[in-house]
Amino acid sequence: MNKKQMSEQDIRSKFITPSIVSCGWDIQSQIREEVSFTAGKVIVRGKLHTRGKSKRADYILYYKPNIPIAVVEAKDNKHPVGGGMQQALDYGAMLDVPFVYSSNGDAFLEHDRIQSIETELPLNGFPSPAILWQRYRQFKGIDDSADRVIQQEYHDDGSGRTPRYYQLNAINRTIEAISKGEDRILLVMATGTGKTFTAFQIIWRLWKARIKKRILFLADRNILVDQARINDFKPFGSAMTKISNRQVDKSYEVYLSLYQAVTGTEEEKNIYKQFSPDFFDLVVIDECHRGSADAESAWRDILTYFSSATHIGMTATPKETRHVSNIHYFGEPIYTYSLKQGIEDGFLAPYKVVRIDFDKDLTGWRPEQGKVDKYGNEIEDRVYNQKDFDKNLVLDKRTIMVAQKITAFLKATDRYDKTIVFCEDIEHAERMRQALVNENPDLFRRDKRYVMRITGDSTEGKNELYNFTDPESRYPVISTTSKLMTTGVDTQTTKLIVLDQNIQSMTEFKQIIGRGTRIQEDYGKFYFTIMDFKKATELFADKDFDGDPVQVYVPGPDEPPVPPDDVDIDDGDDDGTIIDIDPPDVTIPPGDGPPPKKYYVDDVPVFVVAERVQYYGKDGKLITESLKDYTRKAVTQSFASLDDFLKRWNDAEKKKAVIEELEEQGVLFEPLADEVGKDFGPFDLICHVAYGQPPLTRRERAENVKKRNYFAKYEEKARLVLEGLLDKYADEGIEHVENIEVLKLQPINQYGRPMEIIKNFGGKEKYLEALKELESQLYIVAS
Repeated sequence: MNKKQMSEQDIRSKFITPSIVSCGWDIQSQIREEVSFTAGKVIVRGKLHTRGKSKRADYILYYKPNIPIAVVEAKDNKHPVGGGMQQALDYGAMLDVPFVYSSNGDAFLEHDRIQSIETELPLNGFPSPAILWQRYRQFKGIDDSADRVIQQEYHDDGSGRTPRYYQLNAINRTIEAISKGEDRILLVMATGTGKTFTAFQIIWRLWKARIKKRILFLADRNILVDQARINDFKPFGSAMTKISNRQVDKSYEVYLSLYQAVTGTEEEKNIYKQFSPDFFDLVVIDECHRGSADAESAWRDILTYFSSATHIGMTATPKETRHVSNIHYFGEPIYTYSLKQGIEDGFLAPYKVVRIDFDKDLTGWRPEQGKVDKYGNEIEDRVYNQKDFDKNLVLDKRTIMVAQKITAFLKATDRYDKTIVFCEDIEHAERMRQALVNENPDLFRRDKRYVMRITGDSTEGKNELYNFTDPESRYPVISTTSKLMTTGVDTQTTKLIVLDQNIQSMTEFKQIIGRGTRIQEDYGKFYFTIMDFKKATELFADKDFDGDPVQVYVPGPDEPPVPPDDVDIDDGDDDGTIIDIDPPDVTIPPGDGPPPKKYYVDDVPVFVVAERVQYYGKDGKLITESLKDYTRKAVTQSFASLDDFLKRWNDAEKKKAVIEELEEQGVLFEPLADEVGKDFGPFDLICHVAYGQPPLTRRERAENVKKRNYFAKYEEKARLVLEGLLDKYADEGIEHVENIEVLKLQPINQYGRPMEIIKNFGGKEKYLEALKELESQLYIVAS
């Protein structure tokens, strides 16, 4: 067969794979083909969701199972040798590999990312594993002693769970840094991306290579320590122990500890001082933004005491304030995997935002002269605004309104969706619990755990924390909290996060958002919703936020707090300090004495202010212009003229590709259809909004095709199928017609099974030709 006529698969199997194998690469252990290394972004449409395409490399070559060293992208022979290079370079950067190749079966084009040099190599001239490893070592400055630990493999329990690509990047960069003598290392990984598993694999490789023999893993929540010991760290077995508040046993090698267990009182500090300062070779600090960054914190006592050890800090939110910096302590992060990247890769859940504004929050409230609260306390005369509510002054009807909106949302979605309500303090969390009980008496009667306050002072609430985080446990469903659940709690199935708390700290905001970012496919959790009552989501516009939502929904006063189904989503203190446990609140009774901590007002009405829907654009900035204007700008950036757009549309093998391309540029088709007309398809929406063309509905386009008697040249059975496809287009759009699965659906399936239908056209190729011609007929008027 002529090489030009071969498929890409044939080129790979007949030329590329044999060439790589002949140059010394083992096909069983070093060559992996068609490797999908991302999960595919979760795309949400109303209450439905789908997955985008995962990123898939044609080949990834491994020097060792834990060391990916090269990416090879293949193209058929109609392409030039370097036809796959740009795609390969993207993959190479993501996978952190130094050598990138493209081939069409004639030769290889090599891009050395270390030196940014491209060289064409003959088909039999692919570098051997030893040659690439030697080049890699030379660039990285890896000597023989470092080589041993770098080649130490990660732990494989045989279950098939191996590090994801970004976890392996973080592990390898850390191992390389330590092998070269670096002793202060920072890893930044978004919540939900597996920091503990990554930490375990780092420790395992260093421990098995005997580079680090005694290790201390520190966390600041008991649940984190126990989860690590029972789950990810389990392979350490009898070599591992958890430190408690008593005499320590120094015969173990891996120690896990709650930092409060070894710091605090002088007696507790004596626990870690039972170890000699040089006892540990390695200290790993989980969630290091909450202590080690502060030179005066208890964590730093431990780090200072064990200063001769290597210190690895892990966090989702590196803290940078005027007073505190963990980058100053650890140095710049050696690897960062952001929330935004996690959502793009499909490993983290995207989210909707519902923003609800109350009249008193926006305009403030001033008491009339001499007004007393419901406990008889005279209210200080001043204007109280959003920052005061629930902190200095309580409007009971506002609390009730928040509870009503939360309940309305759950009733419209699923009343058993796990929900966290973040309140100003413990007292606010208790009032919110009461208000939610009153709005949901039917479900509370079934189980008193339907709504629970989970705060630092509540033994009953803390006892239910494990159940709240357990996907198997139905109760508790709604948790009201303040600081206790801000961070470090693995709430895998949380689908609604409610913000009724003034949040000024980007660190705290990112941590709170992180409570919802985990995907749990087995439990139907693919995305989550943020309901914001105190403008906290304005922090999305901050330059330091890295996971922008695409759309924010602001319901009017009489509208449900649920975004319409046709909206798509593809996508503390000022110094950032997070308090681990809420301080107790004391409400001073009326009468003599100092003014109360809070005033309680029960006779002031609160209303929802009507506002329009607001959108976040592709760049993460809030769109304040009209949706039509925004769309026009987004489209014309890609297609300067109508002719440019028509050419791209008509040349596209599938129209869906153009639609997705525009969505990636920030075009929101279904909200746009709400504004222009629900019966217009993407083609007419773009032609009308961006280029001023008169639009036709899908039904009008379909009828125009029928009037032309275009079907006359087909046999009856084929003609009936095409008419059915036209009706499908009129009802549901072009994307559904292009999908071969449409042949299995009514009314088209009445003409036979898909293969029988395709035979009526003379085979699959002829069917696709007929479909292409049908599309041309549909859009002939505007073109």
